[in-house]
Amino acid sequence: MTSKFRFLTASIALSVAALVSVSSAADAPDTTHLGRSSVYGNLKNSSLEAISTSKSILNLLTIQDTKTGKRVAIPEASFAPTAYWTMLEHGERVECLDCVPFVSKLIYSSNPKSREISAWWLRRRIFGVFGKGEVYEQTINTVTNPKASELSRAYAANALGEFLEKAGIEPVSQALTNDASPVVRLAAANALIRLNSQGSLSDKGGEYPLASALSDENEEVRLAALNGVTHINVFSNVDRVVNLISDSSPLVRRRAAQTLGTFKNGDAVVGLIALTSTANEPDAGVRAAAVWALGQIADVQALDAVLAAQNDTDSAVRDAARIAARRL
Repeated sequence: MTSKFRFLTASIALSVAALVSVSSAADAPDTTHLGRSSVYGNLKNSSLEAISTSKSILNLLTIQDTKTGKRVAIPEASFAPTAYWTMLEHGERVECLDCVPFVSKLIYSSNPKSREISAWWLRRRIFGVFGKGEVYEQTINTVTNPKASELSRAYAANALGEFLEKAGIEPVSQALTNDASPVVRLAAANALIRLNSQGSLSDKGGEYPLASALSDENEEVRLAALNGVTHINVFSNVDRVVNLISDSSPLVRRRAAQTLGTFKNGDAVVGLIALTSTANEPDAGVRAAAVWALGQIADVQALDAVLAAQNDTDSAVRDAARIAARRL
């Protein structure tokens, strides 16, 4: 009897303790982090980063129309960009279907960071973005619509890159190949790099769009394509890079030389040797890149040119030559 009484008393005591614990937890604010408190002491909750809510996102981006009761977007200039970035970052996993139309407007923001984080947040949504006629499809339609403004097409291409969806490769490839605007083509080239793709072939036996962009009439587009050559996992037309060591732009020639060195392309040795001489190449940056590339390729036929470059008038070329000589 005594043992039963003791057991009953202990059970009641545990139940009361559990109720007190639950009550205390319910009273504690959501932002209380016990681990942090044990390490840093009882700091104010205002020092913690709070999770964004659907309401807080809507309150930042919209106002409520007093007549209709509907939410209306406010001008982007009405809120600080940093406040917007923080709000979305802290609301990464918040499902807010009502927020989607307002956030999607900001993938066309003039602020590149706002465009990036808008697409970043949208691509994490379960609803309202990837369905028929929703944000993603609208973005694809914009990048391929010749009636859309130049900036709208370029920003749409940026967004497709940030969405990280394979479905964006085809429209971005079209923009890179066919759009008349160098601004849009540049955005499309960078989007393909973000998508880790050389683009989609329009026909069998054709050339991938990123390779075609190496001969684009615009210097920035050619540089972006060269950047992509070494940043995507697969690039099938390294031979096209060799042609660029005779490009009219010294920036393109230098980047082409660096790319060939990165790939250790033996077919480029003769052309790179020519670039090490002041008689053939007036730009010191290009000469230094060519010497560096020859050191990376490590073909002994380049030894004489590399040794001669140790007497170059430019110190950067001389330094590159001394390092390259050790590899030959």
